[in-house]
Amino acid sequence: MRRVSKAAIDLVKSFEGLRLKPYLDAVGIPTIGYGTIMYPDGKKVSLSDPEISEAKSIEYLEYEINQKASAVEKMTSVALNDNEFDALVSFAYNVGVGALQKSTLLKFLNASQDRVAVADQFLRWNKAGGKELPGLTRRRQAERSLFLNPMAPAKSENKLPDGPSDDDIKVKLEEIEKGVIK
Repeated sequence: MRRVSKAAIDLVKSFEGLRLKPYLDAVGIPTIGYGTIMYPDGKKVSLSDPEISEAKSIEYLEYEINQKASAVEKMTSVALNDNEFDALVSFAYNVGVGALQKSTLLKFLNASQDRVAVADQFLRWNKAGGKELPGLTRRRQAERSLFLNPMAPAKSENKLPDGPSDDDIKVKLEEIEKGVIK
């Protein structure tokens, strides 16, 4: 199974926030921890549930994010770089797998539409209960930016950790060829 990056987990944590006692989210769903609405055993969170620890919140987050990652993997039919994958997992964590599955965003993605057109679809999902929420607008902008952020090229392995650089080696080879060093 494909893994979600630490950066993606941190993104989800930053937008979900941490609450150790159950609360009602923006649309009235009982929630706990980092946006958990259902425990790993399938039981829905209720307002009468006991307070949990931060460690338990992280355990629930990791379980749920892995569930979302698996679902994103199954419903996408195009190759995704890590940033695109992470953005989709964050989105699914917030709106749910079913909403992603029915979305124009996913349809555009799987039809190999232009990635900017796909990314623009994130911005349409900034409402809860029919009302635009500034926090959702910021989250969707962050997910869109992550989706469009190209992957950093792999670092060159041309230098050993404490060894000579390529230029140092070239100079030494030239000195050997000239007979300066033997």
